[in-house]
Amino acid sequence: MNSEQIRLVQESFRQVVPIADAAAALFYGRLFDLEPSLEALFKGDMVEQGRKLMQMIGVAVKSLDRLEQVLPAVCALGARHAGYGVREKDYDTVGRALIWALKKGLGEGFTPEVEAAWAETYAALAGVMKSAQAEAARTQPAALAY
Repeated sequence: MNSEQIRLVQESFRQVVPIADAAAALFYGRLFDLEPSLEALFKGDMVEQGRKLMQMIGVAVKSLDRLEQVLPAVCALGARHAGYGVREKDYDTVGRALIWALKKGLGEGFTPEVEAAWAETYAALAGVMKSAQAEAARTQPAALAY
């Protein structure tokens, strides 16, 4: 990600904040349309889950220009996904649902440049999460053997 992409993501996310609950509902609706089996991974109050999602995205977005500060949390989240039953291909589905929800929520403000910046940002963060998840999956069985 370059500084212009970071700026575009941060500015566009500021426009999402006032509609965060609606954006989260759009995201999860689209996610479950794209891959209905993912709905089983979410237990509990989806409104609260949506708020947590938006808070997490907000923290990541604010930290894009100092990514080293947020990477430990992103790695920890990825590692937790090892125990949730998340498959590597699910990250692509989540990315498609996120981009779709942002496009719906931001309308004309979601320009091709903003979309490309979000896609790059998501790919970078998802890559970190996938690596951490894979590492956790390799080490967890060994830890359970004790």
